[in-house]
Amino acid sequence: MLRMSRLTDYGTVILAHLAVGDSDKLHTTAEVAESTRLALTTVSKLLKILTRAGLVASFRGPSGGYRLARPANDISAAEIIDALEGPVSITECSAEDSSCDLATICGVGNAWQKINVAIRAGLDEISLQQLAQPGTKLTPFDLSGEPTRARRTH
Repeated sequence: MLRMSRLTDYGTVILAHLAVGDSDKLHTTAEVAESTRLALTTVSKLLKILTRAGLVASFRGPSGGYRLARPANDISAAEIIDALEGPVSITECSAEDSSCDLATICGVGNAWQKINVAIRAGLDEISLQQLAQPGTKLTPFDLSGEPTRARRTH
């Protein structure tokens, strides 16, 4: 099963919190923790990671805090996952720095790479702004096993 970690989920919640309201407002770690109901240590850890990744800007001093480094509609779900999980790669051969011993004889590697590119493209299409808006409607996936195509609806 492909699933992002709990920390990535929490990081997305933090980014969504920063995306709502005044984009110039600075948020303290304590305020983000209280508003998101996440542990202060978790929020602190994630804000540091997100700052290093260039998604969040950090300002020091008595009136310092955090805010998004750029507008929420310019931050993709793919960038968020890259920052918190590393690049999307569903198989060893679909990783940028692949070191699969079977690459020269494997008959399915190209197909997995194509699937990986499609997943990445889907993640690139969804912005933090969309993730942060509870009213954003996305066509639900059919989890019955039947092939479907997910499409954004507005």
